Amino acid sequence: MVFALGEGTFNTGSAVFLTQVVGMSAAQAGLGISITMVASFLFSYPLGLVVDRMGPKRMWSLAAFGRGAAFLALPFVDSFGQYVVVGVVFAAFEALGDTSREAYILDVMSREERLSTQAYLYSWLNAGFTLGAILGGAALAFDNLDVIRFTPWFAAALMLANSVSISRMPKAPHDLRVAAGEVRQRIAGPGPIRNVGWILTELFTGTMWTNQVLLNIVIPLWLVQRTDAPHVLLAWLFGTNTVLCIFLPPYMSKMVTDLRSAMRNIGIATAFFVVSCVITMATHSTVGFLTIALVWLGHVTVTGAELFLSAANWTFQADLMDPRRRGEYQGVGDVFAKAGFLWAPAVYTYLAMNWGDAGWLLIAAIVSVAALCLRWTVAAAGRFAERNFPVADSMVSDIS
Repeated sequence: MVFALGEGTFNTGSAVFLTQVVGMSAAQAGLGISITMVASFLFSYPLGLVVDRMGPKRMWSLAAFGRGAAFLALPFVDSFGQYVVVGVVFAAFEALGDTSREAYILDVMSREERLSTQAYLYSWLNAGFTLGAILGGAALAFDNLDVIRFTPWFAAALMLANSVSISRMPKAPHDLRVAAGEVRQRIAGPGPIRNVGWILTELFTGTMWTNQVLLNIVIPLWLVQRTDAPHVLLAWLFGTNTVLCIFLPPYMSKMVTDLRSAMRNIGIATAFFVVSCVITMATHSTVGFLTIALVWLGHVTVTGAELFLSAANWTFQADLMDPRRRGEYQGVGDVFAKAGFLWAPAVYTYLAMNWGDAGWLLIAAIVSVAALCLRWTVAAAGRFAERNFPVADSMVSDIS
């Protein structure tokens, strides 16, 4: 929550900070953010290897410190080039932090606790981002650039405090193996690059996560450009999503106990996604309160897709990654999950805005195909785990 509070506070006013404090144009700001996203994509796999080599807790703490240092540098940036340098450094620590955090959680928690832990973390992350958005909005309300200039320092202070807090947490089993020098020994068996089932599972799961593109980009644009709904409805849409994602994940996680139930969640998430597309598609020809109700319902159903997918995704990570190589697996997974997602903002926006009903149905079909493919890829990854993972840690189950 501390991490999300800091990042959420800065992100809320980041557009104003980049354009009015740094002095970049809107096009430069967009390009700079795109460059940092590509950098994070490229850093994911090699930094996953570093996590396995150095231990997840140490790298997680270092990543929080590095993010704090990058935030400290932002107020002194006064050009596009300088922002790109800071942004790439931030992206490296972001990739390191994401990989090491997930590796630590899976390593330090028992199998029975992993899913509920991930669900509670998801809730607190959303709570932190919500509080951050409130603080960021308060900073914007001052309409004073000196106040906006202060937001990166606030974020940096929380990141540095987070780094210290992480360093005081218990060492995970992999950290202990690093301290004992065991990780210097070559790990027997093939790595994630040879686990085609895992790679494709992450790729198609990334495509399933394009529900976020509908949530944050396509439905809001559709509301503004294709419906008669008042623009203030956007605040209610995002507010509803935030509330649901704070309070429901711990309860949703109880529905998943193994890969079979995870695949059931994938089916439910797909149904919610398709229903959201159909409902939203219909609002171009409705008027008044009916439009408002349908747009809101479309946003709620795509939030349902997010919630059911989350629990399934955590199970895939817990059961289908080699416990001796969690950093490497997380790095490879991040690369292919992003590959399954990054194309969606442009494609979905084009399909919805230019193809109308056919575009919405094609969007629904894309995710439905990804869900069908997951049935094969998860089974293949499960068979790979049974053949190659340590017997005590291989907890996969038949999903056929």
